[in-house]
Amino acid sequence: MSKLSSRHLLGLENVPRQDMELILDTSVTFREVIDRTIKRVPTLRGITVVNLFYEASTRTRISFELAEKRLSADIVNFSTSTSSVKKGESLRDTVQNIEAMKIDMVVVRHGSSGAPYFLTQCMDANIINGGDGAHEHPTQALLDMFTVREKYGSLDGLRVVLVGDIKHSRVIRSNIWGFKAMGASVALCGPSTLLPYEVEKFGCDVYTDIDEALDGADVVNVMRIQLERQKSGLFPSQREYTNLFGITKDRLKRLNKNYTIMHPGPMNRGVEISSEVADSKNSVILEQVTNGQAVRMAVLYLLSGRKEEEGS
Repeated sequence: MSKLSSRHLLGLENVPRQDMELILDTSVTFREVIDRTIKRVPTLRGITVVNLFYEASTRTRISFELAEKRLSADIVNFSTSTSSVKKGESLRDTVQNIEAMKIDMVVVRHGSSGAPYFLTQCMDANIINGGDGAHEHPTQALLDMFTVREKYGSLDGLRVVLVGDIKHSRVIRSNIWGFKAMGASVALCGPSTLLPYEVEKFGCDVYTDIDEALDGADVVNVMRIQLERQKSGLFPSQREYTNLFGITKDRLKRLNKNYTIMHPGPMNRGVEISSEVADSKNSVILEQVTNGQAVRMAVLYLLSGRKEEEGS
């Protein structure tokens, strides 16, 4: 088995292309596993994985849990609402107590950017970032990349447009680093109030006009508009956002013929994307969800260091 260059997956920034290719290539095998009648292999038997989620999650948490179960790992699910965190226990003390129970891997989601890296300084387990603050969400980007590669065969030369709240989206950041490393050109589009300071440092084309951004695009990845931001006055109303940036049927005419519509979920239907587009034949939104299990199985397997014959 080829190895990743790191024993953790904290983000995709500065991750070598060969690491991403190894994950995507390995995901193909596990995609076949989840299509079987019996969707379980003994790959991680004897490995204990802790799902340490400090933030609410549906897709990511269930996807990781299913990936772990299908690899035959032992699973511990951590919830802050029923833990000593409610009594004031620090993140360091929490994870060190968990590690004292002899666990091997941790999937962490946390509201603070950098929390997964902090865990690597506190414990010896393999750490997988399940989303940290507005920093990164690497497995979401990897499943997005896998889904696109399955359709087109390669990411090289594709034009990918990321639309939405660029400033606060951890998914967009991981998508930028991942798609660019794999040879795609990446464009960003959103209201100027939802663009980060010095956005040009991402090395992407930046647009505040959605129609201009969509011209000649192959892939449009639509991000959830965080409606809580509206209270901060970052955009006037949902209706205005839809008029100016919503992905509707009329706007699809600007895309290349064999275009792809993506969304990491959860969707605000009728706000950032119309139901007609979300449910169209060019939408791969549900495929993203299915592929997420295969990609996360691949990440868990590769980071575990198990030999290939054990995963067969």
